[in-house]
Amino acid sequence: MKGIIGKKVGMTQIFDTDGKVIPVTVIQAGPCYVTQIRTAENDGYTAVQLGFDELPPKRNGSSRLNKPKQGHLKRSGLNLPDLRVLREFRVKTLDVEEGQQLNAAIFERGDRIDVIGTSKGRGFAGTIKRHNFNRGPKTHGQSDRERAPGSIGSTTTPGRVLKGTRMGGRMGGDRVTVQNLEVVEVDADKNLLAVRGSVPGARGGILLIREARKTHR
Repeated sequence: MKGIIGKKVGMTQIFDTDGKVIPVTVIQAGPCYVTQIRTAENDGYTAVQLGFDELPPKRNGSSRLNKPKQGHLKRSGLNLPDLRVLREFRVKTLDVEEGQQLNAAIFERGDRIDVIGTSKGRGFAGTIKRHNFNRGPKTHGQSDRERAPGSIGSTTTPGRVLKGTRMGGRMGGDRVTVQNLEVVEVDADKNLLAVRGSVPGARGGILLIREARKTHR
């Protein structure tokens, strides 16, 4: 299984053997624990649930998780630490066991991966920033309408604003998948991946890393 939960550390650059600069995103990939295995017989599909980001106990020694999550991680035969993030990865074959630990070593240099994250929230954005509209001319008496979207009417027929018309609105904060990124470096000791290019989200954001579904020929 080539899938893991990670956390975005930030961007930097490294140099290849020819001295060329490669912009990379550093991702803390794991360690993750296999918290549950779903099978077609019991659940109707095949998947592996991973847990990430171990939580320390409170000052009084109690857990920071609620009772259902504690019971899920401490059920019979499985005594895992408190994990903040639980995510599932669909798989075709089950090659892991419950309680097993996964880290960045499951990837190798040159692997192609898909990275899933939550994009940065931009709040309310106008049409120029949100949909790449052009501004109007700043001449002929126009004083404060340069960035207005313009008319949205459709005359008598259909006599309403069509659904899907591009307007200003909330931007960002969406689930985004960046496909077919290249793994440039793997540091298994520190659980770090260096991935060519950018990935969605802010520093410290949770990322899902999986084997690429589609690759360039």
